[in-house]
Amino acid sequence: MRQLNLDQLRTLVAIADLGSFSAAARALHLAQPTVSLHISELESRLGAPLVVRGSRRVAPTPAGAALVERGRRLLRDADDAVDAVRRQSEGRAGRVRLGTSTGVVVDLLPQVLARLEEEHAGIDVEVSILGSGEALSRLLAGTLDIGLVALPQPPQPQLVFTAWRTQPVMAYVPRRWQNEQRVPRRITPAWLAQQPLIFNEAITHLYRLTMEWFAAAGQAPRARIELNYDAAIRSLVAAGYGAALLPMQERIEHDQIVALPISPRLTRRLGIAHRSRSGLDGATLRVLQVLGEFRQA
Repeated sequence: MRQLNLDQLRTLVAIADLGSFSAAARALHLAQPTVSLHISELESRLGAPLVVRGSRRVAPTPAGAALVERGRRLLRDADDAVDAVRRQSEGRAGRVRLGTSTGVVVDLLPQVLARLEEEHAGIDVEVSILGSGEALSRLLAGTLDIGLVALPQPPQPQLVFTAWRTQPVMAYVPRRWQNEQRVPRRITPAWLAQQPLIFNEAITHLYRLTMEWFAAAGQAPRARIELNYDAAIRSLVAAGYGAALLPMQERIEHDQIVALPISPRLTRRLGIAHRSRSGLDGATLRVLQVLGEFRQA
């Protein structure tokens, strides 16, 4: 037997509710012969009469009543499924997979997620802590929807890159150093290279920026430790373990840290990476729209 036709089932339910073919036709915006055809095809498919045509009212047979009862649930589930698809495609609901570094998660992403919650509460953003290289690999593999990555990146024909924000890099030093030694008001590569240092891991874009900054001044320092977690680096700085170069943070959570400008200046550029917009669903487009609201001119 072929599967039930939902349009025919909806017609049967309308007849049971309204009591006539003509009333069902008006409610469903169908011609009355179409309503009659729906019922006859449904009866033929099931091999049982589904309605009894009385002088004043059409009523379901026992078999028809059983089908109407279950049909209501089927139609409700079908309507819910259609609504879920529409909400997803229109960007009113859905799950978006976003990858970025720990520093962005701590310093920049909370305000974006707060705006999304206010404006698009039906969208669930699943955040993964990823370096730029891994984020791009997952975008290409289709297991990530949006990456907030360091720029510049090599051209990728399958990906779109948009400049998003810039962050000045600062020198973070233990506050007690100011009492124990003369700390310059502006940190130079030569001075910093003589101090114990905490670097980002060598696989990160910030590590490459840092080493290029030192190399341009003829310095090649080695770190005491390399980490890929900015909050942990700041904790070690607060404990006096060493100094670090990190993007500027709006609010420093440790009172034992001093953030000082560096000379020459160093800036980290961040961008938004994603696949072609033509292949993105509505929820992902909504997240991109909100991210764009936080883009620096």
